[in-house]
Amino acid sequence: MTTTDTHGPVAAPAPVLIRGGRPYGEEIADVLISGGRIDAVGTDIASPPGAEIVEAEGCVVLPGLVDLHTHLREPGGEDAETVETGTRAAARGGFTAVHAMANTTPVADTAGVVEQVARSGEAAGWAVVRPIGAVTVGLEGERLAELDAMARSRAKVRVFSDDGKCVHDPVLMRRALEYVKTFDGVIAQHAQDPRLTEGAQMHEGIVSAELGLTGWPAVAEESIIARDVLLAHHVGSRLHVCHLSTAGSVDIVRWAKQRGIAVTAEVTPHHLLLTDESVRGFDSRYKVNPPLRTAADVEAVRTGLADGTIDIVATDHAPHPRDAKDREWDQSAMGMTGLETALAVVQRTMVETGSLTWRDVARVLSETPALIGRDEDQGRPLAAGSPGHVLVWDPRPLSIVDPTEHASRSVNSPVAGLELPGRNRLTVLGGRITVRDGAIAEG
Repeated sequence: MTTTDTHGPVAAPAPVLIRGGRPYGEEIADVLISGGRIDAVGTDIASPPGAEIVEAEGCVVLPGLVDLHTHLREPGGEDAETVETGTRAAARGGFTAVHAMANTTPVADTAGVVEQVARSGEAAGWAVVRPIGAVTVGLEGERLAELDAMARSRAKVRVFSDDGKCVHDPVLMRRALEYVKTFDGVIAQHAQDPRLTEGAQMHEGIVSAELGLTGWPAVAEESIIARDVLLAHHVGSRLHVCHLSTAGSVDIVRWAKQRGIAVTAEVTPHHLLLTDESVRGFDSRYKVNPPLRTAADVEAVRTGLADGTIDIVATDHAPHPRDAKDREWDQSAMGMTGLETALAVVQRTMVETGSLTWRDVARVLSETPALIGRDEDQGRPLAAGSPGHVLVWDPRPLSIVDPTEHASRSVNSPVAGLELPGRNRLTVLGGRITVRDGAIAEG
């Protein structure tokens, strides 16, 4: 059997039989993927002719992960990352789809640019790439970008964000929410009041005072979230909060959800794991926006993720070239990589602490991100008829994180040198194996 693409016939992937794993970490079952879809889930499934058999004893089988917040940097920032290298990193991390943020050069604020990004993802073939469109032209916060044209483009954009910058003008934010409501879109807000964070270098608190660094106060995030949930309620539109990081933000989102406001929120792996104490050594790997917060904030976001106040985990994978990070603290770029270590961090912080089950992990790292982003082909249940996007994860091994071994072009990982659990045994994208035993499956 063959399929076709724009270049001619392409052989359909051979069937894959995942034998003896634990779907969602529960009862042992086999999973057969054939013809690009899940053919069967059960016990003692016979292997079809030519199938690749993967012995998955002790492994967790999950739907392919979906990242709603990835920076692929292309076009314009290829010295840090490309669609090719970024999606290879995604596949190694177990992701079968990523949403690419708009802060590229040129900015993804037109139908032409978002279509270019989507085509680059198709050409790479390691993960589905869903472009996120800019809310405002050039991310300048002055006038709305071509939201409707991007929504009607071949890329079918449904998520819009000026991430890296806040849509600070409340009138403009209201108009954006009103506009995307017409095609069931969502505005993903980078919640940061620019006036309250001028020159900010880290979280404002005891550590910043001791180090003499300008602080990024929690209220700069919380005040924007509070304003925006009220605007979303007034308009009747969908709001998504990017990289929520403070206890107060969790409280505001919880309050909004209790009143039926259509708000969703994400937390990053690094905000689940690290605190502002990491900054004491002035290692620029820990410089990020929003900044690493206090231990109390970490506890609050973990609780918020566990109780459903925070809907998803998103990586905010933000690669940088070495020379942008290897500088004095105040001159270095903000951002961390995260695609290849996200699931390991979630296992360490949430699963091993009993806060989430593996079925919950599927919800926060696959199913709900796909729903928010309107990824109809992703995050589907492990059941017959679902698309063949599958991850086999072995939670048992422990290894020291070495970002020089990652597929990403950048090495600015905040967990470099840490011992984390788990290993990706298999990533399957549409029935095709993209990662086998932690390595990219070439050819």
